[in-house]
Amino acid sequence: MMEPRSRERIGNEPMRQSERGLMTTDPEHKHDDLAQQTPSEGHDIDSSGLSPEDTAPLSIDPSRLSEATSIAESEKSIMAASKSGTNLDTLIGRLVIDQGLATAEEVKHALTLARELEEDSNKSLAHVLVDREFVTKRQLARLREVIEAERSGNKITGYKILGKLGAGAMATVYKAKQISLDRLVALKKLPEKYSQNPQFIERFFAEGRAAAQLNHPNIVQAFDVGNEGDIYFFVMEYVEGRTVHDDISAHKRFDEKGAIDIIIQVAEALEHAHQRGLIHRDVKPKNIMITKEGVVKLADMGLARAISDKEAAEAEAGRAFGTPYYISPEQIRGEKDIGPPADIYSLGATLYHMVTGAVPFEGKSPSAVMHKHLKTELVPPDHVNPKLSAGISEVIEMMMAKRVKERYHSCTDLLVDLKAVRSGELPPIAHKDVLPEADLSALVEAEAQAEAAGIREDSAKKPSPFMDRMLWPPFVIVVALLLISLLINILLGIA
Repeated sequence: MMEPRSRERIGNEPMRQSERGLMTTDPEHKHDDLAQQTPSEGHDIDSSGLSPEDTAPLSIDPSRLSEATSIAESEKSIMAASKSGTNLDTLIGRLVIDQGLATAEEVKHALTLARELEEDSNKSLAHVLVDREFVTKRQLARLREVIEAERSGNKITGYKILGKLGAGAMATVYKAKQISLDRLVALKKLPEKYSQNPQFIERFFAEGRAAAQLNHPNIVQAFDVGNEGDIYFFVMEYVEGRTVHDDISAHKRFDEKGAIDIIIQVAEALEHAHQRGLIHRDVKPKNIMITKEGVVKLADMGLARAISDKEAAEAEAGRAFGTPYYISPEQIRGEKDIGPPADIYSLGATLYHMVTGAVPFEGKSPSAVMHKHLKTELVPPDHVNPKLSAGISEVIEMMMAKRVKERYHSCTDLLVDLKAVRSGELPPIAHKDVLPEADLSALVEAEAQAEAAGIREDSAKKPSPFMDRMLWPPFVIVVALLLISLLINILLGIA
């Protein structure tokens, strides 16, 4: 079975992972350039071994030759990366145990077999481990990354590097063990080439400080930030799971209830951050993680900024920071006054993608996509996916209103509507056509009173039934004829 991968966001490129589980944040700061993201993911090419068809002479079993070639190459690369005089079998045995690929007893047993077979077949420990299916060839090949990680990160006191999770232009993330507390962590390290640049160091620490201010079950927690000499690092919670982007890629879209459950947790995380004066500025599917227990975690504070930081706002004015498919209009315009509604817009774009299986706006380039965020009317999500309720569509449309004042002003308001829709009710804030129940009752009562008053007024002006009969036209004609006849008789009697 293929090992799961965690992807590093560098434009559209995926990131290779050497461990099960996902990294907690994007190692690359996106301060200088706008990172482009596409809804689809690329795939890493596994070059850990040659194919049987490419390597096998007719007289030899192709699979056995391919395996031998692959294992030999892995052993060679591990020794090259190690740059030490340690015995190869000893080195591989330690790495396999440290990575949890096999137990100490299994390695000891395999080592005994290797020594017994050494004279006859010249098999090393690595060959026996693969033969006995304690490890796979791919896992063996990845041990080189572990060696490289140890060599590059072993100067950080109190942490044992277990392997590299990913690398980007602005940082490298390792899976590590915090020795004092015996727990797994994600350790993010600034590349050496930036360790003498005050600007890069400050940006790196700014992310760590922003994350450290937040303590919420739906936010990846920061544990430590510091440096040892020229090594700058901060330590975060290690999250094993998957991202929302992974689920979209696998299943195309979420069902409405499942999507709302996830977005409610993210909204609660953002509410916590906003109340502490921080805006995330890069909410998107790749930055929303889901643990194996179903807990949602908002990750990557690389673009986070204090709302009150006027100096940073001035420095960044006129420049767009974010991811094109999910960025808010005010971020595109590079406005100074960026607040919680910007995160709400990005969360709305994320929810749109989750329930429709499509990003809100497509384009041939990042600038084309961002232009649509500014100018193009949003296609209602229930028009894209007719299975959606009117309520969730109204919520998304309000979240993604182009004008800030027409959006939810806070995640607190957003949560009111999300929870109402989850309960099968109409969103009271987004659904403006329907008055609240109390107001509706008052309106009905007022209409009833007005109707009653009108009836009384009409009754006061209306003639009595007797007068109606007296004024009936046929009756009036008969009376008139009788009077004329009486008058004629009187005149004839006088004559």
